[in-house]
Amino acid sequence: MEDKRILYVSSEVVPYLAENEVSSMSYEVPKMINNQGGQIRIFMPRYGNINERRHQLHEVIRLSGMNLVVNDLDMPLIIKVASIPKERIQVYFIDNDEYFKRKATFTDEAGIMFPDNDERSIFFAKGVVETVKKLNWVPDIIHVHGWMAAMLPIYMKHYYKNEALFSETKIVTSIYGQSFDGTLDTEMINKVAFDGIPKEAIQDLENPDYENIMKVAINHSDAVIIASESLSPSLTKFIESSGKPFLPFTPKDKFAEVYSDFYKNVVL
Repeated sequence: MEDKRILYVSSEVVPYLAENEVSSMSYEVPKMINNQGGQIRIFMPRYGNINERRHQLHEVIRLSGMNLVVNDLDMPLIIKVASIPKERIQVYFIDNDEYFKRKATFTDEAGIMFPDNDERSIFFAKGVVETVKKLNWVPDIIHVHGWMAAMLPIYMKHYYKNEALFSETKIVTSIYGQSFDGTLDTEMINKVAFDGIPKEAIQDLENPDYENIMKVAINHSDAVIIASESLSPSLTKFIESSGKPFLPFTPKDKFAEVYSDFYKNVVL
């Protein structure tokens, strides 16, 4: 994978958040490509429960300062950056006081999903793409992890479809068993459609539960990785019948060669 550019966009990344299937693989896969001589960038939201002092986050003034429109509201974009110790890997954090200042990731203290998680995911997707444009860094592959990042394939294939910078970029989405109960805001489909994305392309967002959000992401990806052994039979069947190239589940101790082969021989 030498000199290939891969952008990792994830809901969660170790060591900034607790270890789970998504956060662990969102660290291990970029580290593997980095060790193989690939060029990588990682993006994640800057949740309020990330300790900025301990992890030495700092704002990148030249990348911050633009406003992103979400559902007809102007939301300021703040970009912060940190380095994973010993790995020489930079992580970019998408921040906004309204969406990400609260001291939690997805739910409140009672375990109730935040009512604006849909808008947070839209803001995150747009923030990543706008920042990559400012960096003028052209990824060969964008690899998406976790449901908070799942709007990125949709926005890349519609909202940003005429961006020459990404004309050759391929999108890979890893699908995990880690989900959430209930649905996001049922107005989500209208908020995404506000950005000119045709409703027929995102029909599953009429009922924005975990599986439907992932189905929309799969439909807008160039390839898919089954990243959990415990993936639901219905999502597994959807992936298998989607017509997209897909990689079956590979255990963590064996993924390195399998993932890089998938990138080189199937995606690129």
